[in-house]
Amino acid sequence: MKKIYLFLILSCFIFSVKAQSNTTWKGKKCAVVITYDDAIHQHLDNAVPVLDSLGLKASFYLTAFSDACKTRLNEWRALAKRGHELGNHTLYHPCLGNLPGRNWVKGEQDMSQYTYQRMLNEVRMTNVFLEALDGQKKRTFAFTCGDMKIGDKNFMDDMKADFVAARAVRDEMHTIDKINLYDVDCFVVNNHTAEQMIEWVEKAKTNNALLVVLFHGVGGGNGLDVKIEEHRKFLKYLKQNQKDIMIETMFDTAEYIKAFRAK
Repeated sequence: MKKIYLFLILSCFIFSVKAQSNTTWKGKKCAVVITYDDAIHQHLDNAVPVLDSLGLKASFYLTAFSDACKTRLNEWRALAKRGHELGNHTLYHPCLGNLPGRNWVKGEQDMSQYTYQRMLNEVRMTNVFLEALDGQKKRTFAFTCGDMKIGDKNFMDDMKADFVAARAVRDEMHTIDKINLYDVDCFVVNNHTAEQMIEWVEKAKTNNALLVVLFHGVGGGNGLDVKIEEHRKFLKYLKQNQKDIMIETMFDTAEYIKAFRAK
């Protein structure tokens, strides 16, 4: 009798896990969000054509003062009209310059010299800039260099009403119940091959998790780069396996997670 009782408990547990995995990501095995940081020319020149040819949507985190932002406004505006997300990546891309290995941070972009209010003002001004491009009042944020604090205070604590989610830079992935929407983890591409990136997705499928992929350079433009062909092969893999993968922007994914949790 005891064995039968244990068997029934185990069966119910397995059924519950399977049921969650079948419904968590719109009936798919995992979710993948494709993101690009810093608003560089190579995103428009090398990444966007592949995304559009495959019908995939991505989140582009724009630094408003970047050269590609200032000189190609109409292209970013058109990008949003085609269903891609324009996310907030600050006005000037400040990073903490007082950390080890951060001697490349210029004085005027040293976040350790920022006041708390200056950080809030610049991030909110970037939202105004982005709204002028896409007309949207709600969007997501990406921490520059993964830096979240001015002094000992996380500035996102006072900006949760400004954003539906915020993305960090740790190489981790989580199931839907473990995701912190204002500290979303992601895997940073640093000269990885398509095969290596595909391994991330396969792990996400096994774990029924959210995988956020972060690109900087695509065929140049940043030291954290990916070869054009490796980038293309990875995106083609995502498209070919879309029956198992929920692929949406960070904004749409965050909204979906909130709605799923509210059920």
